[in-house]
Amino acid sequence: MTSQSPTTLNPFAPSACECRRRRAATRNKWIMFGFCALLVIPLLLILVDIFVKAAPVLSLEYLWQNPVNKGKGGGLWAPLAGTFYLVIGSLLFVAPVGIFAAIYLNEYAREGWLNRVISVTVTSLAGVPSIVHALFGLGAFVLGMLPAINRLIADPNDKNTQWEAGLLRASLTVAVMSLPVIITSAREALGAVPIAFREACWNLGATRWQTIRTIVLPNSFSGILPGIILTISRAAGETAPILFTGATFFKFVADSGWEKIFPYNPGEPFMAMSMHLNIISNQISQMPEVMKFGAAAVLIALILFVNSFAIVLRLWLRGRKRW
Repeated sequence: MTSQSPTTLNPFAPSACECRRRRAATRNKWIMFGFCALLVIPLLLILVDIFVKAAPVLSLEYLWQNPVNKGKGGGLWAPLAGTFYLVIGSLLFVAPVGIFAAIYLNEYAREGWLNRVISVTVTSLAGVPSIVHALFGLGAFVLGMLPAINRLIADPNDKNTQWEAGLLRASLTVAVMSLPVIITSAREALGAVPIAFREACWNLGATRWQTIRTIVLPNSFSGILPGIILTISRAAGETAPILFTGATFFKFVADSGWEKIFPYNPGEPFMAMSMHLNIISNQISQMPEVMKFGAAAVLIALILFVNSFAIVLRLWLRGRKRW
């Protein structure tokens, strides 16, 4: 009796070549998993070490109190509030400009060398170091725009009415730094909407703007909004752009009342978490280690929360799509 191969006995059984490919795919998968583990495990160990060392001071009272004695005591409310208003201020500028610029590039601009140059320029700006954006903000908003504003609204004989390098200039600088990211993410979201949606709307007699407003933007919202939220974490963690444009190490903030909730004016310096952490870590002598790790843990937790929220929101919005 002649022996038969497994393929002859079972015509649906995988061949030797398919078995080798399957083993190679499994092997490559585990190799990639090992490389990911080499990256993730040390990061997790560092995060655990930071939060363990910061645990003695982490509390709601620590977040609510203002820093005292050059940050050696108290809490983080003043720099935390400054970071919040910095992020909100930058989003007020960058979100409308970035979305409308993406709409123009994706919906109105014709394909050609000019559109390609703009696209390459926007992509290249996303990789510019933050210190370059800081010098741009210093020249454009502090040395250029600030004197013009003071000539218009301030009394030259009263220094109290003159604006300083502060929250407004820092917000504009962070907005310029975040603009390429917003434009790129918004263009990708707009481009993902099927062209058939636009054609169906045009066939019904709608104008281009009506199509964008009623069809394209609502269907691309799931890609635009997470991109905007992800810029918050970058804005909250940057130090160089705000170092030259309005951030300061100390600013008196009231301990109670509305002055504590709204501690900064647009035309005055402000405190920020990244700046505060940089100063207490490198420039204040005899700083308790627990205060350094406490500030670092709060800033990391803030960034992780924003990024996690953006990921969950993106998954939820994509799950609601019907196309």
